[in-house]
Amino acid sequence: MLTYRSWKEPAITFQHDDSYKGALSVLKWAYGHYGDQLVYACSFGIEGIVLMDLINKVKKDAIIVFLDTGLHFKETYETIEAVKERYPGFQIMMKKPELTVEQQAEKYGDNLWKTAPNLCCELRKVTPLRETLSAYSAWLSGLRREQSEGRRNTEFINKDEKFKSIKVCPLIHWTWKDIWRYATKHDLPYHPLHDQGYPSIGCKPCTSPAFTMDDLRSGRWNGLSKTECGLHE
Repeated sequence: MLTYRSWKEPAITFQHDDSYKGALSVLKWAYGHYGDQLVYACSFGIEGIVLMDLINKVKKDAIIVFLDTGLHFKETYETIEAVKERYPGFQIMMKKPELTVEQQAEKYGDNLWKTAPNLCCELRKVTPLRETLSAYSAWLSGLRREQSEGRRNTEFINKDEKFKSIKVCPLIHWTWKDIWRYATKHDLPYHPLHDQGYPSIGCKPCTSPAFTMDDLRSGRWNGLSKTECGLHE
């Protein structure tokens, strides 16, 4: 049993079974507590697919938001279509930034992801998510503690100061092997670039194959000190 004491509620106890490492228990609590005021912000990587399969066991008409930056791989959109076919009840929203890629170039210059990557992420990811979350009480994320040093202290339920919200992370105890073991067992659709050395997939200009599997995010913003898009900082 895993007990979590939030900042404003009594102790919440989650069942930590061998199959789901607390994830299903957390999802049942979250949807029971927030209902339609809970939204899942998904990038449609393998963690996202696994989490959506678990969500489907709890709420088949869950609300999913995808931050459609206009800079994603075509395979990402193909994966979204596969997910829609697998889970027809999900309400998948494609949230776009205020500026198109072309309008952004006119205002800030070409290839902003190279000249000012933090600003690019702010315009195309952070601000759209903030706008989305303003209509909900809490959001789900597929963060895992194993992913990076900055995520090692992630809890099941987190006070999200950045977005003035509650961030629920059901997969914090899952390993990369757990994720793929589950995906294989349940024959889940997944992003084809995972088979080409991309464990973490974001926008096309800022995503490369990982150069070491000891750091699954090593292919993100390759050559820069940047390690996060700003959603989880």
